[in-house]
Amino acid sequence: MGTDPRLEQLRKLKEQARLGGGLDRIQKQHERGRLTARERLHLLLDENSFHELDPFVLHRTSDFGMADKQILGDGVMTGYGTIDGHLVFVYAQDFTVFGGSLGEAHAGKIIKIMDLAMKNGAPLIGLNDSGGARIQEGVLSLAGYAEIFWRNTMASGVVPQISAILGPCAGGAVYSPAITDFVIMVQGTSHMFVTGPEVVRTAMHEETTFEELGGATVHATKSGVAHFLAPNEEECLLTIRRLLSYLPSNNLEDPPRTQPRDDPLRMEIDLDSIVPENPNKPYDMKEVIRLIVDDGEFLEVHEHFAQSLIVGFARLNGRSVGIVAQQPQVLAGVLDIDSSVKGARFVRFCDAFNIPLITLEDVPGFLPGLAQEHGGIIRHGAKLLYAYCEATVPKITVVIRKAYGGAYDVMSSKHVRGDMNYAWPSAELAVMGPQAAVNIIFKDEIENASDPEAAREQLVHEYREKFANPYVAAARGFIDDVIEPRETRPKLISALEMLQNKRDKLPPKKHGNIPL
Repeated sequence: MGTDPRLEQLRKLKEQARLGGGLDRIQKQHERGRLTARERLHLLLDENSFHELDPFVLHRTSDFGMADKQILGDGVMTGYGTIDGHLVFVYAQDFTVFGGSLGEAHAGKIIKIMDLAMKNGAPLIGLNDSGGARIQEGVLSLAGYAEIFWRNTMASGVVPQISAILGPCAGGAVYSPAITDFVIMVQGTSHMFVTGPEVVRTAMHEETTFEELGGATVHATKSGVAHFLAPNEEECLLTIRRLLSYLPSNNLEDPPRTQPRDDPLRMEIDLDSIVPENPNKPYDMKEVIRLIVDDGEFLEVHEHFAQSLIVGFARLNGRSVGIVAQQPQVLAGVLDIDSSVKGARFVRFCDAFNIPLITLEDVPGFLPGLAQEHGGIIRHGAKLLYAYCEATVPKITVVIRKAYGGAYDVMSSKHVRGDMNYAWPSAELAVMGPQAAVNIIFKDEIENASDPEAAREQLVHEYREKFANPYVAAARGFIDDVIEPRETRPKLISALEMLQNKRDKLPPKKHGNIPL
């Protein structure tokens, strides 16, 4: 008995869909150093877990000779699968089909899985590789983008959204990734910009290249558009898997908890000597983080952007936590425009997805200067303050060294609903540093002294003894306990256990008006 011809037709069509734009275009994609949509999904998802949807979709345009150019799938693969056994919804644009350009049918496929992700409370992952709007479809293409943007916005804070940029992403296409929670770019092969080099050259008379204008390094270091910078596509897709291991599937779930291998009572003697005696000498806060968290594993977010502030994910006794910490090695750990915005976005993400916040503080204040003031440091610094005030997840702060001025208030202080606030003996909580304080308070006394320098030195010493310590704040209950540095890990783990059922709420309102 022969094979049913209908089955033969189905298999033939499926094979046709698998080839996308054909073998020649697949080869060209490989020559560019880029994988195909199907190869990317194979690396991203658990083995044999991908279920493709809409492989037979075709565009419905007849203008500009498009009626003769129809390819199954219309330039995007969509469907669902699992990552570490957890359901995810994915789309992967196929550059071999019309350059991955987005038209009405292409957008419709993406919209369908976005709706499914929301209904099922599962993460949404977009693998972007597209020449942008399909010009032949005109406003239908723009309508498709707008439908996607609206869904990105509705899904924000409901399900995690991750965008990988694996080729070009230009014009209106950039705004979908920009709304999502995390953007990952690949060095050398991915680009993002609102207008390309040609338009910049014509309109602004500025000479630039794809890489200079919107390459991965530019967006990871200067603009902050990219949260992660990957050396190749394989590493990019592995980063997505690693990132999702810290996140819940939606805003109604708690983050995943792993079986810890690291002793929750582990003491780290090295922490006792990590902060130099000289308060002006830097140290590496990343080393502090590594010594505290489970197995020293820390997934840093925005690693190359605004480096005076460190943000990222780790685990404490198997629990996911978000860490926000100053980096004394960069600008002495000050808060500036970029680091304030970086921190605010991360804090709000963690709060949206029930991830407790650990703040490791060593902040001398906000960065002074004309550029910062004219750039709006007041407005941007207020974003971080707003984010911490608004957050209702467990918030635990450890003041490692400096906590000066308004920056002390901002960094999850007791006064903005910090749940547990600890300090090391090296902590200094004050309006400003001893040197600056003495110069203001004792200005006349120093000027009139027979030896002004000796007088200043003595007054600085006295001020430091009296105020540059954690005990004045502890006496007021602003610090819950002064702890030995080696105790930090067990103290944090114990506090997290205590706070696991914490409930806090905000006043009823449509939404606040964050100082954007």
